[in-house]
Amino acid sequence: MAILIVVNEPSDWPLHVSAVQLVSSREYLTNPSYSEMRGAKVFNLCRSYRYQSFGYYVSLLAAARGHKPLPSITTIQDLKLPTMVRLAGEELDDLIQTTLHRLSSARFVLSIYFGQNMAQRCARLALSLFNLFPAPLLRATFARSGDRWELRSMGPIPADEVPEEHWLFVLSAANEYFKRRQRLRRSDPKYDLAILYDPEAEYPPSNQGAMRKFLRAAKAVGFRPELVTKDDFGRIAEFDALFIRETTAVNHHTYRFSRRAAAEGLAVMDDPVSIARCTNKVYLAELLQRNDLPGPRTMIVVRENLDAVGATVGFPCVLKTPDSSFSRGVVRVDEQESLKQAAEGMLERSDMVIAQEFVKSEFDWRVGIVDRKPLYVCRYHMAKGHWQIMRTDEKGERHYGQIDTLTVEDAPKRVVKLALKVANLIGDGLYGVDLKQVKGGIHIMEVNDNPSLDSGFEDRILKNRLYESVLKVLFDRVVQRRGASAAAAR
Repeated sequence: MAILIVVNEPSDWPLHVSAVQLVSSREYLTNPSYSEMRGAKVFNLCRSYRYQSFGYYVSLLAAARGHKPLPSITTIQDLKLPTMVRLAGEELDDLIQTTLHRLSSARFVLSIYFGQNMAQRCARLALSLFNLFPAPLLRATFARSGDRWELRSMGPIPADEVPEEHWLFVLSAANEYFKRRQRLRRSDPKYDLAILYDPEAEYPPSNQGAMRKFLRAAKAVGFRPELVTKDDFGRIAEFDALFIRETTAVNHHTYRFSRRAAAEGLAVMDDPVSIARCTNKVYLAELLQRNDLPGPRTMIVVRENLDAVGATVGFPCVLKTPDSSFSRGVVRVDEQESLKQAAEGMLERSDMVIAQEFVKSEFDWRVGIVDRKPLYVCRYHMAKGHWQIMRTDEKGERHYGQIDTLTVEDAPKRVVKLALKVANLIGDGLYGVDLKQVKGGIHIMEVNDNPSLDSGFEDRILKNRLYESVLKVLFDRVVQRRGASAAAAR
């Protein structure tokens, strides 16, 4: 894959970076060979990104050609919006105060070269700002207000304005950046896949064996995969697709990754709409009710209606915070007093919680669905002596119930049908639908946008085909998007 540095004039960039081609903006915009080039990464270092300037058109046409520009048009627009700068300052406020608190001046300018700063104490802040506004050369301006620092402006640094004494550091930062991202050029039409994961996660949705299988499956279906972490947020525009294998939440970097990727035109799984819908139990409760789908008796609880829970839902019942996952934020209460105690704690951080009828069963059904088609079915048995599939003992050790994996054909047809029906109301991504089958019928319990896919469990029937089936959907969506973009460009 070609890597291009585009500048107004070649003299603006007096450095040589191995395996990187230096191109003038006029050459890139007018030479047909660049229009026909496939899959190039374009680092736009033009002097200005203002509307209808050479810099603006370099990023605009790069996107139309299926290249991967940095900065993208989205980032160029974000840099112009005071609201986006203010929000970035609010999000990074703790880091800003920690980094700058020792400074005695009233104003501070931070130069960010490929995500790095010359001062080590500013390294984390530089990377965080680069992740929010991914552009090769950035300038952040801060001002002191009382005893606090505020981010006042963000903007690109034109290549011809880099101080002479900074060029050696810029060369080092550029070489390090490109070295990490260079890949062997290949003639086959593969696409780049970012797989977001957290190597230190306590409850990862895929174990290490599954992650290795996802990497192999990605190559098998036609991707060039790369594992990325939250520190790679600024690189998302370099890829063609994003696959999230980290527990998602709306107030979390996983959601920001998903939104940024969708805005940049990547194929995304989980997409931001699915994350917003699935990670909130309030939404699911309303969805089931409005579509007359079977579920346990459920009510939205606020402080004012706590006394009505017993009459509406009954005891015992289960309280859930709206964003609960992996059995965290889920408690069982057996009477009014314990309900009040548990609810008060939950309502400290959320204005509402969910109270649900307790449905006792020996196991939960899990139907895995991708692209509106059932993929696998599991029975998750309750942990021994517990009412959930996972139990944590006094020592903090986790104990799980048995997992049975079935073919879709061997699972009860009504279970699969109901799972498909509710998942299709969410979207066309990858979901795990949890259901309970009891004498009173089948209850839909949850729809998970980032279901567990572990080696040795969910893949017992399909083996490697499970991983390839998921990523083939993502690959086909990339091909469709690239085809549509190419047709529009013609």
